[in-house]
Amino acid sequence: MATEESGGLAQSAAVKLSEMGERTKQLGTAMQDPERQRRIILVIVCVALLLDNMLYMVIVPIVPDYLARLESESEQAHVTGNSSSNITQNENFDLQIGVLFASKAILQLIVNPLTGTFIDRVGYDIPLLIGLSIMFVSTCIFTFADNYATLFVARSLQGLGSAFADTSGIAMIADKFTEESERSRALGIALAFISFGSLAAPPFGGVLYEFAGKRVPFLVLACVCLADGILCLTVLKPFSSRTRENMPVGTPIYKLMIDPYIAVVAGALTTCNIPLAFLEPTIANWMEENMNSSQWEIGLTWLPAFFPHILGVYITVKLAAQYPHLQWFYGALGMVIIGASSCIVPACKNFEQLIIPLCGICFGIALVDTALLPTLAFLVDVRHVSVYGSVYAIADISYCVAYALGPIVAGKIVHDLGFVQLNLGMGLANVLYAPALLLLRNVCLMKPSHSERNMLLEEGATGLYDTIRMEERLGKKHGYSSSGNCVPVDENGTFAGQSKTFSEEETSEPEYI
Repeated sequence: MATEESGGLAQSAAVKLSEMGERTKQLGTAMQDPERQRRIILVIVCVALLLDNMLYMVIVPIVPDYLARLESESEQAHVTGNSSSNITQNENFDLQIGVLFASKAILQLIVNPLTGTFIDRVGYDIPLLIGLSIMFVSTCIFTFADNYATLFVARSLQGLGSAFADTSGIAMIADKFTEESERSRALGIALAFISFGSLAAPPFGGVLYEFAGKRVPFLVLACVCLADGILCLTVLKPFSSRTRENMPVGTPIYKLMIDPYIAVVAGALTTCNIPLAFLEPTIANWMEENMNSSQWEIGLTWLPAFFPHILGVYITVKLAAQYPHLQWFYGALGMVIIGASSCIVPACKNFEQLIIPLCGICFGIALVDTALLPTLAFLVDVRHVSVYGSVYAIADISYCVAYALGPIVAGKIVHDLGFVQLNLGMGLANVLYAPALLLLRNVCLMKPSHSERNMLLEEGATGLYDTIRMEERLGKKHGYSSSGNCVPVDENGTFAGQSKTFSEEETSEPEYI
């Protein structure tokens, strides 16, 4: 009897294992579908960007209060004989907080030129996994840090991880989504996750810190980071195959930096993010002094701005699909909106009034980012080699310039010149820079360097652009298009009724952003 029961259990276990194996096989087959794989890759990248920006902002309500408690405990332990040193420490406390906040962006700024070149050489998947691994270690250090030096190390490590994860993630989206409309939509989704991470992290961190302690917010983020890393490892399989050898060598980052069109875009990304980067460390004190705002109002200052940011992304993606030649105009309009909103901030008298210009700033930033980030990929496609690591390293450098200066410089400007002058200066800078985007008005008429590409095609497809074109040409020769629809072709491999050669067809097509 016992033997029959054990045999039945073994048979039942074998059936379940067989079912699990079949489901795993089906899942693996489904994962091989290119469209589904692109969506999973987009999810992985968006989660990585969400984590990075949540880590960037979650410490805002936590670290100052936590360090203040450590300082007070230290003072209580050394009450006698150290009054002068304690006064000096209190005077330097704000500077220490500013340096701690800025250390992430500063290290990211230093490392980005190297990571961009590294990404161009090894591909996008390995750097993304490296970035997620470093971010996981950084978050764990934040969890158990109990002094300023350890927090500084954790914050700096986060900058190193961001330099890998952010740049490779955005570059991977540009590489996987080759159609300009799809690319704009995918980058818009990524920007929405960035915005949500930045704006939702302070209330998320503040609430958990208040009711569950310092470690819980970082433990939650560490678990999400670990899950995203495992998903990256299983889906992308960065170490299983090395197809990068067949891809071209990307344009060196210094050559991209001196490209006037890329330089204009990079300057716009820096300028439009300065108001957000400079207001984040200064607006809380200004609200306390001028509005007598409560702590919950300060904590929720930026949260309403998430919704106009999403609206800005959505509107720009839709407009770019309908009128792709006006990408420069959407960016310029966004900078004017940012400038006008920055000038209105000091005139606000209460929390409800303040929400309006802050929403305007985030709406304008959405217009600029959503219009210009795809433009960078297009400029690389038509003026350089279709490898995106270095160009998005330049974009990341542009953001880091603003966020490295913000925590350190903004407080000094407010102290020396005043909060009103700071906002007027930022607003004026955005309005004056907007006309520079006129340089991009004819970008949509640019075409690739065909002499180089035709030479590449004679040797076989090497870049992403050439691979797609080669597949289209081979498809025509076999009687079907690259989209899978059967098309009648003649013996020369061209569509019926079409006498153009592949090279002539490529040359005659205008490309739009």
